[in-house]
Amino acid sequence: MAAVRGGRRRRGPQGSHEKEDRWLLTYADMITLLLALFVVLFSISSVSTSKYRTLKESLRDAFSGKVVTGGQSIMQTGSSATAKVADANSAAIMPGSSEAAKTAAAASRQEEQELQRLKQRLDAYAAQHGFSQRVETVVSRRGLVVRLLTDQVLFDSGASVLKSEGMPLLGEVSSLLQVDRRHPILVEGHTDDVPIHTSQYTSNWELSTARATEVTRYLIRRGVAAQRFGAAGYADIHPLTSNATAAGRARNRRVEVVLQRIYQLPSSDNVAPDLSKGVAP
Repeated sequence: MAAVRGGRRRRGPQGSHEKEDRWLLTYADMITLLLALFVVLFSISSVSTSKYRTLKESLRDAFSGKVVTGGQSIMQTGSSATAKVADANSAAIMPGSSEAAKTAAAASRQEEQELQRLKQRLDAYAAQHGFSQRVETVVSRRGLVVRLLTDQVLFDSGASVLKSEGMPLLGEVSSLLQVDRRHPILVEGHTDDVPIHTSQYTSNWELSTARATEVTRYLIRRGVAAQRFGAAGYADIHPLTSNATAAGRARNRRVEVVLQRIYQLPSSDNVAPDLSKGVAP
């Protein structure tokens, strides 16, 4: 029994040493993992010199303002399209380009000449047929404004039914609008400040809008494309002159057909003021 007890006492210290040495396994595992980590980090830090040089050149080109391959051809194509005075929506012009600015200015000048020719043609027709006192034309920043005084020409007082006397004049206007088929058209109705209240129109807003719509319908019937039109009634908010006199009120009762510009006029160009909107060019 004593021997057995002594043997157990001798094995006791040896078993405790085995338990105390187990931390070495954990330590060895940690060292192994750290070694693997450093190997991976070293492999990642190895940079390809050629790839680095390519990346450096790409970033330098991107921030230096250089045009990438093909960009010059695109810019030239857009400029040539605008130089032919094509539809403004199809003209691709690079902003900030002096060539693009010259092209836009040339297109604007050509458009100005076209509008002036249309104005002269309508003025000649009005003079020949005795409408000079009832028709005014002006080329403004909005475009060619054809101002038709309604009294005794287009409408009776307080009505929106076209008079037969004014149809020949509107027929000539429709012919002018078809000479150039790309400009948008806005038809505007205007009245004086005398209130109106009838069974058909409760105010000048309804009357001015109805007159603009009636003129628009007539021009469409004469063959002008409906997609080009817009119609609006402004009542008495845009007078040409004072409503204090009968002559002034008669001049303010009008319908305006506006052949709108496509190209913006340079600020230095001198054009007539657009009095119907109360603004100078």
